[in-house]
Amino acid sequence: MARVVDAAKALGLDIELRTMDRSTRTAADAAAACGCDVDQIVKSLVFENARTGALTLLLVSGRHNADLDFLASTYELELKRCDGRRVREETGFAIGGVAPVGHLAPIPIHMDETLLSYDVVWAAAGRPDSVFAVDPARLREATGANVIQVQPH
Repeated sequence: MARVVDAAKALGLDIELRTMDRSTRTAADAAAACGCDVDQIVKSLVFENARTGALTLLLVSGRHNADLDFLASTYELELKRCDGRRVREETGFAIGGVAPVGHLAPIPIHMDETLLSYDVVWAAAGRPDSVFAVDPARLREATGANVIQVQPH
């Protein structure tokens, strides 16, 4: 969690960190723990770019799933599932606790447009029981995330 706090501070992000007494591993769990709508939960989904082999991070609203066929046809983002061990080795976070900031190495980031319709969203803070609140527009700006639609409307 310290790496997430330090990274947020370095990016100029004002975050509200919370450690929960219950799991926030799923979007529904996180929404219940945070007292917010599931749409306000940021799922940090790490994929492998099928063309380059590099990791790619999708920040997706808790209610949505990333439609990989749609992303490939709409944005030429050809993504495939990534091994959990590789996610941990390259981001420093285990699946279920991947934060949108504080990765061990730079990673391209794409953000679900739905997240920008809220004043506050909640993202993983590096552990399955920790989250932080942040303004999604500031998160996008600080991370340089490319805003996309993650599934057809």
